[in-house]
Amino acid sequence: MKNEAVLQAFGAHLRQLREQRGWSQQALADVADVSKPTIYRIETARYSATLDVLASLAQGLEISLGELVTFAPIATGTT
Repeated sequence: MKNEAVLQAFGAHLRQLREQRGWSQQALADVADVSKPTIYRIETARYSATLDVLASLAQGLEISLGELVTFAPIATGTT
């Protein structure tokens, strides 16, 4: 996968945002109007979210799109 580290970092960030609210994957899916499998695939770096899905997630989480996509990359151990 081309940007696997970025997908993993974003998935971890999304999971953290969701868990901070005490939400299940289904609860986030419901407020963002996306499917639960979509949340699972994003959080596990199996899916690269489209802009439409990102906008829905931000709206459901009640944060800006910028805040949603601002996250620290996961260290890969390479330089």
